[in-house]
Amino acid sequence: MPQPPTLDHACTLTVELAPIREMGTGRFGQRRIIPITGGTVAGPLLNGTILNLGADWQTIQADGAAHLDTRYAFETDDGALIEIVNIGSRHGPPEVIAALARGEEVDPASYYMRTVARLESGDPRYHWVNNMLFVGTGRRRAQAVEVDLFVMR
Repeated sequence: MPQPPTLDHACTLTVELAPIREMGTGRFGQRRIIPITGGTVAGPLLNGTILNLGADWQTIQADGAAHLDTRYAFETDDGALIEIVNIGSRHGPPEVIAALARGEEVDPASYYMRTVARLESGDPRYHWVNNMLFVGTGRRRAQAVEVDLFVMR
């Protein structure tokens, strides 16, 4: 039997967000766009500054579950650009999801927020990210999202 993958903590993303832009109901639920305005990347493998570009394009189901679809970029502390495409899901008990929607601080253990990320860079120092898969665990804050990214080996 093959060995199961191991996970190494790559970084913590603190993604700053602008106010939510509601689009209305689409084919699969309530649609909204949340602009990404900046933030930080800090960890043992990746460090830098999230650029003021990109967004999270969300679909919210009738039960409150959010399907996350983000695309943004960061500049490493040594000047490389890395793109992040991060797809995920957030769901939990209705009262917890309602508290998150009000911007309240909620224990991240009380809801599920997981992502799968693809990173890409043309900088030779970071070519290693082009061929790796990353998984994340997230926390929603009032004005930001925090995601601990782990590289799957």
